[in-house]
Amino acid sequence: MNDWNPALYTRFEAERTRPAAELLARVPLEAPRRVTDLGCGPGNSTELLAARFAAARILGIDTSQAMLASARVRLPSLAFERGDIADWSPEEPVDLAFANASLQWVPDHERVFPRLVSMLAPGGVLAVQMPDNDAEPTHVLMRETAADPRFASAREKMPGARPRVLSPHRYYDLLAPLAEVEIWRTTYFHRLPGAASIVQWLRSAGLRPFLEPLTAEQQTDFLTEYERRIAAAYPQRVDGMRVLSFPRLFIVAQRSAS
Repeated sequence: MNDWNPALYTRFEAERTRPAAELLARVPLEAPRRVTDLGCGPGNSTELLAARFAAARILGIDTSQAMLASARVRLPSLAFERGDIADWSPEEPVDLAFANASLQWVPDHERVFPRLVSMLAPGGVLAVQMPDNDAEPTHVLMRETAADPRFASAREKMPGARPRVLSPHRYYDLLAPLAEVEIWRTTYFHRLPGAASIVQWLRSAGLRPFLEPLTAEQQTDFLTEYERRIAAAYPQRVDGMRVLSFPRLFIVAQRSAS
């Protein structure tokens, strides 16, 4: 895929950062020495980690050079490196591997999640938050819009947006033999001024794999049709706002200290 757009991503930064803050609040560590932000994006989650664990050695990794550049400007005293979570391997075991809204882009969770736990130091924590919205109208309508005959020439290049997130029970079964596991799911209800705002939110993430195979003209047609469908699926509420429901899955897995 083309590189990410940090400016577009951070347009809804407060809403995107809230789940990271709530995940961090459930991390049962007092003073970790080595912390890695897996898929750090523009550094909004890394900033939370630095505020709580000021004495830790914190590293942010991401596949996007644009996101890393934005993170370095935001947090010049921290270290950021280009890396892929799928094959990431730390130089030494880490005390906290923090993955906020990044692992949903990584395939083969059956392999990746146990692998990440294996890279933790004794007592270390894997903390994960992932959008779990494949069944929401936003994502159903992406697939339905992609089926429009106007986009047939590019349809084979549209991957299903991202690898499917597994069920909470499957993550538990994968991780429970390796760590003490806590899992919960939260649905956020975001107030947005219109259907166009919902589309703008999704353009920076979920819509990207659908739009990139299209020509500029097709992208315009896709977004126009998608916004029409979004407007019907998310009607105005009594105050004129639209309410975007956004489920997210949280996992905290702590290895035994011995």
